[in-house]
Amino acid sequence: MEHDLEHLYRSVCRILQQQSGPSEAQAVTFALLDDLFGASRTDVLMGRCIRLDADGEVRLQRAIAALEGGQPLQYATGKARFCGKCFEVDASVLIPRPETELLVALACGCGPKRVLDCGTGSGCIAVSVALALPDVRVDAWDISAEALAVARRNARMHGANVRFCQRDMLQLPARRRAVYDVIVSNPPYICRSEEKDMEAHVKDCEPHLALFVPDDDPLRFYVALAALGRMRLQRGGSLLLECNRRYADAVAAMLESGGYTGCEVVADCFGAPRMVRATLG
Repeated sequence: MEHDLEHLYRSVCRILQQQSGPSEAQAVTFALLDDLFGASRTDVLMGRCIRLDADGEVRLQRAIAALEGGQPLQYATGKARFCGKCFEVDASVLIPRPETELLVALACGCGPKRVLDCGTGSGCIAVSVALALPDVRVDAWDISAEALAVARRNARMHGANVRFCQRDMLQLPARRRAVYDVIVSNPPYICRSEEKDMEAHVKDCEPHLALFVPDDDPLRFYVALAALGRMRLQRGGSLLLECNRRYADAVAAMLESGGYTGCEVVADCFGAPRMVRATLG
């Protein structure tokens, strides 16, 4: 079926405005048409036409239904952008955020030979490092088999050489074996008491396994990652962690007291104290 893009845009906007304001509905509709069909804002405004086959019609209706049900755009289209590339996402993985791209830059800046991404989720960090540094060995762990399936598909889609393994970062290896120059992680770090202040589409749609930690143990994963680093990092290797900005200083202090040096809080692209960088002494 052939659609006039401007007419299609207005139709979708009317549907989405039932749940959100006009500005948000317009922005989401432009992004939806671009993600699903590669139709740019210019294409829409010029009233160009697009021909959708039966599959395209089904994808459009499913995406609209998902948005009406409160799902984020990225889950509705199954796509999210990270480091300039498109990654597959579904409800088993977190939606990649722009601030996390800094972890990729920090990891690549270390000039590593071997990198481990703990809690890889969609694989966006591991795949991006592997693409930027094709001669580097990149391993990626996650506790979720469903997340690893998504990550493997992303690696195949981009031709990235990443070795994936189902592992729980809270379970330490049985013996010390210095393997990696960099361990990077964006672990769960949102306290349960913060849930009430979160946007509904995040707390209701994104996987809680990858989001939350108990209020009485906010550094649970950072303590485990510090111990993992002592077992698997080379001396002089880097531990690069994304943090809850409320606890970034506490993470840096914990690492310093645990044998790491040069512990530093690094601001993200929005100026928030989001990353911690440390070196195994």
